[in-house]
Amino acid sequence: MRPCDLLIEGAAQVVTVDDGKAGPKRGTRAMNELGVIEDGAVAVRGGKVVGVGTTEELGKCFKPKKRLDADGQTVLPGFVDAHTHPVFAKMREDEFARRCRGAAYEEILAAGGGILASARACHGLPITALAHGVRKRLDGMLLHGTTTAEAKSGYGLTTESELASLEALKLASKGHPVTVVPTFLGAHAMPAEYRADRKAYVKEIVEQMLPRVAKKGLARFCDVFVEEGAFTLVEGRAILKAGKRLGLTPKVHADEFGDSGGAKLAAQVGAISAEHLGGTGPAGIRALARAKVVPVLLPATTLFLGLKERPDARAMITAGCAVALASDFNPGSSPTENLSLIAALGCANLAMTPEEVVSAITRNAAAAIGEEARAGRIAVGRPADLVLLDAPSYVFLPYRLGTNLVSTVLVGGQVVVSGGRRVA
Repeated sequence: MRPCDLLIEGAAQVVTVDDGKAGPKRGTRAMNELGVIEDGAVAVRGGKVVGVGTTEELGKCFKPKKRLDADGQTVLPGFVDAHTHPVFAKMREDEFARRCRGAAYEEILAAGGGILASARACHGLPITALAHGVRKRLDGMLLHGTTTAEAKSGYGLTTESELASLEALKLASKGHPVTVVPTFLGAHAMPAEYRADRKAYVKEIVEQMLPRVAKKGLARFCDVFVEEGAFTLVEGRAILKAGKRLGLTPKVHADEFGDSGGAKLAAQVGAISAEHLGGTGPAGIRALARAKVVPVLLPATTLFLGLKERPDARAMITAGCAVALASDFNPGSSPTENLSLIAALGCANLAMTPEEVVSAITRNAAAAIGEEARAGRIAVGRPADLVLLDAPSYVFLPYRLGTNLVSTVLVGGQVVVSGGRRVA
């Protein structure tokens, strides 16, 4: 019998999201095949998975130092949140109340609220204060099963403040169980002082922000919000190409409120992902599929803002896209870190199947942030980032409508959440 550090046994299901192939799950057939092992078990040694199979099979093969009785629960890969904004100074509950009384999101933004309000709150704050807030939010993600998260800047909107935001992400992630993948989003909104001279702000991003971000190694991706009221296609293309020259892979906030051409731009510049996509039409969907850009859909944002346009997830999957889902966690338009809720909305509002939403918050989400080689599936040789759901089937993940069923989380084979509580 082979030695192992830990044997998780007696699971009602082990959902591997693995098929032995590289890359994300593209299209209807692949996204609906999850690799479910009934009465499953997972063996861990040195922080890596060394065995996956039935409890009977692994019980005959491994001699563990410790055993963890899954007791009829469901084991899944650690969740991957492919779109978050965790660097901010305060929530924006006042704007939520205004919207409940009839104010439109665009109206609040035009009056200096929204992204600009968050930017004002961040200006001048010490990196340590920003990092403290980020760590608290990472803890919240972890309790909901997220073990890997993309995290954007974008509430700085000045060179020094954007750098501080990325430094805060770096500081907060040190020693934290959640793997943080940083994205530079200096082009999140046009600062009020540049509205009369937009070229000057684009120039600041291209000539000051991006070179310093790249030199310090503070981000892996460069993102741009391409939308009416944000950045134009021309501005977005210039920023993304400048980032690409410096080694930052493009991402695009695209087509949130209508078909702005952002999806097509993502395909043209070789973006790893295009995100939001509520207004993306058939031509944009075809472009994403051809270019193998991962669509990252944010159904909580659509719901929370009451947007009429919803991403056409069904058309994207049918076209052969590797659709991912994410929380868009932020203080204004999606104040939730709960990927179980996102999965439920994927089924209820985007016509996705339970199997598709599981693929979308694990393997495909990992591909959207360049982490598919290490996250998003359970397979021999991969890090043992695992989630145990207090439920007998993965279907309960979207079925329980945002209820946090996560009982245990392991990162690198170590238990970091137990009984729904954070473990030091």
